[in-house]
Amino acid sequence: MRMLLGLSESLPSLVEAKFNAAKAAQSLIFSPTELAIIRTSTGIPFQLRYCPALAKKPVPGKDDASAPKKKPDPFHNPSADLLIADIPTLNPSHLLVLNKFPVIRDHFILATKTNKEQTHVLEQDDLEATYACLKAWQNNMEQGHQKRLFAFFNSGEHSGASQPHRHLQFLPVECMKEGKQSKGWDLLIDIISSQSDTSLKHGVGWPSGLLQHPAIPFAHFALRLPSEPSGPQLLLAYDQLYQSAKKAVEEYIETNPSTLALHPIEEGSLPISYNMAMTTTAIAICPRRSEGHTLRHDDGSEIGLIALNGTTLGGTLMVKNQEEWDVLRTQSGRLDSILEAIGIPKEVHPPTLHSRV
Repeated sequence: MRMLLGLSESLPSLVEAKFNAAKAAQSLIFSPTELAIIRTSTGIPFQLRYCPALAKKPVPGKDDASAPKKKPDPFHNPSADLLIADIPTLNPSHLLVLNKFPVIRDHFILATKTNKEQTHVLEQDDLEATYACLKAWQNNMEQGHQKRLFAFFNSGEHSGASQPHRHLQFLPVECMKEGKQSKGWDLLIDIISSQSDTSLKHGVGWPSGLLQHPAIPFAHFALRLPSEPSGPQLLLAYDQLYQSAKKAVEEYIETNPSTLALHPIEEGSLPISYNMAMTTTAIAICPRRSEGHTLRHDDGSEIGLIALNGTTLGGTLMVKNQEEWDVLRTQSGRLDSILEAIGIPKEVHPPTLHSRV
């Protein structure tokens, strides 16, 4: 049975109103970005965002040489200025809260009401709540156009995760696109799931129906979702994708034992790092082996570390420094090296550009 949010007004209206009020009250810090579209050597488009303001953002524990303090939990009794709603309204299991440091408007978060671990397996109600938000957003029409949300999740030390309290994040696709600046760009999960000839050809042990795009240089697994999927269907899809990601990591470690190891699994934590993404039509997982990749000059000197999270499955990445911005926009092949380094490598077909991208 599909979760009903029970909100007093449409989800987009609630989020927009709360975002505008919080921005005006300086309860959140919105940092606009410059935007460019770059491509892999095989033609896959990625948004590159440049946000120098984030380079000035304090990092907990870095600015204070004294004994480290326990990191505050932003999802435990969040500020009323940022709290959107508890969902569902009857016996709420989750809350919706604005991201305090957004670079894209109306970036909001779904967190568990109780402090569950980010590194544990997602549960059925997490997936049901995520899908309910995606669907509620899409049901809101604006000027004849259907709105869309992109959901993503980071789990494990190599995934770009920053908070241990379990949460998934949402970005409005229209806000990601920013008008004509993103011409030629699509969500990566859309590119993966829309291809008709990308079924993963694996032997025994791989679920049927798995999708993997041949031109993307890291292992990833996707499934198309049925219309109005049930909670058990969402959980099954997630489990199949997670098991496929885990198998890919284990196979990589077998041949590269010195470069990656499984995580400790005490107290229920999962043995791999991964990103998950979801829309109303598809769900995808990307196993991770590194949080980022260091860009270097030809002489080996460091330009900067490019860190990625689950927005990778949305086809977007961000830099904070001018030189990183310049290098990635002007030097083809740098994007490939980043994507190959952060994921589990796989063979990429020769450079052929699909007409859709």
